[in-house]
Amino acid sequence: MRALVVIDFTNDFIDGSLPVGQPGIDIAPRVSQLTEQFVKNGDFVVMAVDMHEADDPYHPETKLFPPHNLRGSKGRELYGELKAVYEDNKDAIYWMDKTRYSAFSGTDLELKLRGRGITELHLIGVCTDICVLHTAVDAYNRGFDIIIHEDAVASFNPDGHKWALGHFQGSIGARIVSAEV
Repeated sequence: MRALVVIDFTNDFIDGSLPVGQPGIDIAPRVSQLTEQFVKNGDFVVMAVDMHEADDPYHPETKLFPPHNLRGSKGRELYGELKAVYEDNKDAIYWMDKTRYSAFSGTDLELKLRGRGITELHLIGVCTDICVLHTAVDAYNRGFDIIIHEDAVASFNPDGHKWALGHFQGSIGARIVSAEV
């Protein structure tokens, strides 16, 4: 059994307050396409969406990054066509708020996956070298098979993006794929 985890594909991360920019815009059609394909196939699809509180003095990212993905903000909404894909398939997509880089940290993601007998995780979204990376490492440590869709991940750091793709394959045994499901 497999699942798709769509990580942080929001307005703030694509062209908002903490933008990936053009690399994120470029993968937007593929992110939407993969999400639709997994939904149509009946696979478990998760929207793992970063959520922060304004000026939270206890959150480590407050010191590292400008305010982003604030609760209730337009920046936290899904970017582009993905928003419509989600709206059209709300009953088939699990929305999951997350407050740390990894989609596993402080969430019920592992329980949802184990309960469905899922062993294979497909990861897409942003940023390749931050939230996708930390989610992949946690998935590896939990024994999941990991597939990274190279044509559906991006970062604002080209060197970090390239490094993360190598790390996925060379250090955690992830399979890197492009334009396949």
